[in-house]
Amino acid sequence: MSSKHFINDATHLVNTALHSLTLTNPNVALDAEHKIVYRRASSSSSSPQVSILAGGGSGHEPSFAGMVGPGMLSAAVAGTIFASPSAEQVRRGIMSRVDTQRGVLVVVMNYTGDILNFGMAVEKAKAAGIAAEMVVVGDDVGVGRAQAGKVGRRGIAGTVLVLKVAGALAARGAKLEDVAKVARLTADNIVSVGASLEHVHVPGRAADEEAGSSGLGCDDVEIGMGIHNEPGCEKASLALPELVSKMLAQLLDGGDKDRAFLTVNSNEVVLLVNNLGGVSVLEMGGITAEVVSQLRGKHNIRPVRVIAGTFMTSLNGMGFSISLLNVVNTDIDGAPNMVDLLDAPSEVTGWSAPIQKTTWEAAAGRGDDAGSESTAATTQDVKPSGLKYDPSVAKDALTTALKNVVAAEPDVTRYDTVVGDGDCGIGLKRGAEDKLTVRLAVLKHLEEHPFTGDLVVDVAGIVPVVENTMDGTSGALYAIFLNALVHALRTLSPGEASPSLWASALKQSCDALSRYTPARPGDRTLVDALYPFVETLASSGDVKQAAQASHDAADATKGMKASLGRSVYVGGSGYEEVPDPGAWGLACFFQGLAGN
Repeated sequence: MSSKHFINDATHLVNTALHSLTLTNPNVALDAEHKIVYRRASSSSSSPQVSILAGGGSGHEPSFAGMVGPGMLSAAVAGTIFASPSAEQVRRGIMSRVDTQRGVLVVVMNYTGDILNFGMAVEKAKAAGIAAEMVVVGDDVGVGRAQAGKVGRRGIAGTVLVLKVAGALAARGAKLEDVAKVARLTADNIVSVGASLEHVHVPGRAADEEAGSSGLGCDDVEIGMGIHNEPGCEKASLALPELVSKMLAQLLDGGDKDRAFLTVNSNEVVLLVNNLGGVSVLEMGGITAEVVSQLRGKHNIRPVRVIAGTFMTSLNGMGFSISLLNVVNTDIDGAPNMVDLLDAPSEVTGWSAPIQKTTWEAAAGRGDDAGSESTAATTQDVKPSGLKYDPSVAKDALTTALKNVVAAEPDVTRYDTVVGDGDCGIGLKRGAEDKLTVRLAVLKHLEEHPFTGDLVVDVAGIVPVVENTMDGTSGALYAIFLNALVHALRTLSPGEASPSLWASALKQSCDALSRYTPARPGDRTLVDALYPFVETLASSGDVKQAAQASHDAADATKGMKASLGRSVYVGGSGYEEVPDPGAWGLACFFQGLAGN
């Protein structure tokens, strides 16, 4: 649990966060005294509509204040972090900050403080002659019937779908009775469950107040954890596939009488994958892919909409939640269905589902394989060049060279950790070693496509292997160099591939590489090992001498200050202790070519 924050004053944090919404969305204004974000009169539609108000404790942003604006909420009332706003705050929101001509729908999550305070405000509004209704959302299946008792299910991220559907229907001019009916219907057809790797720290609290309270080990995940640090139903050490499987079982297993709150039997299901605040966008992508894969493969559910992002957080919670909306008929004449209401436009900062309805429908029409395009090879056959060499000798030399690179990976990674970010050695190894089979990727290629004896054809066949298995700056440099080498070899064909021909082709490749990078010998890069090899091969015609020259030059980078690359930004004196990792890895490759 991280207890470091940029703003440690919780009151100041909430107030400034609310104010920021008026800066990012001109549609909204702030009643700072009562912590109410509301739509400006100028942003309202020309004709009156049902107003929708929601809210709760802060710490769940962008819910709820970030959802105020055309197409969603008319106002949101915020409490302090993880605490309900007062009834007076909510009353002011209903009676002075929204248009009450056509009535007010209040939507809250199923927490005691919210129900009491928002409920009291609704009753005051009714007593004042305002048409008002309240819908309570409890979508969390993480806590089953037996444990929840009379309290019922908690409200979590599925609430956002209720707000979007209700807000879109209100924007179409529907009457209060119908908006409330559809909101309840939507809430009744949502199930959600969350999981988190750790509890969160509330700014302003002493770190030791919450430290260790979760009981979570470093490899544990808590299934069903609430959005206020409430305990879930299970703590376990699970990889993502097993975790997602358990979560989907809680949502969909009709045989689990403690949690079978909803039978998902619609032809249309909407999936919401919600970031609890601290999961990277990259990892959310992986999580979303896993959820969709299991829905399709294990449950035969193909969501008509996949909505992924940050909608309801638990501060910087290191977790996510899954919500499923069972789309059903609203039975309201002239009203669009739930999916259309989700697709309807809105002008708020807290809702993001930018893919248009026509795009989703086109994807559905493509069928089961819509998610991936063919990965069949699209490269054209390389024309023979007539440049001949001994393929068996080349295979033996290349095998030794690649094994050298794999063996050198621990040293190269250690060097890169000292002067860079630790990815160079792994990248070099990945370029020579296929991750899935732990075999040399190039040698795997050779097993499937043995050398033909035409040098241009065979080098050209290796280039895609390098391009597809080696990334980062080094990967780009090698790809440019090898493509240039193929071109240079073709210009020197036909004939026999002598050392002098190799030297000429390698020199042309170095010249091509120099057009894309300013790196030269002395800059502490892989070029320090490349140029001496090429120059020595040209002058001596001896691969062993050339490999030794490369090795000596790579070793000489120890103590050489970097002029290019990420090492430039790394302070300290590490460069004095180790050689450049890229140069060292390349020198090891050349040593292998020479039979060392």
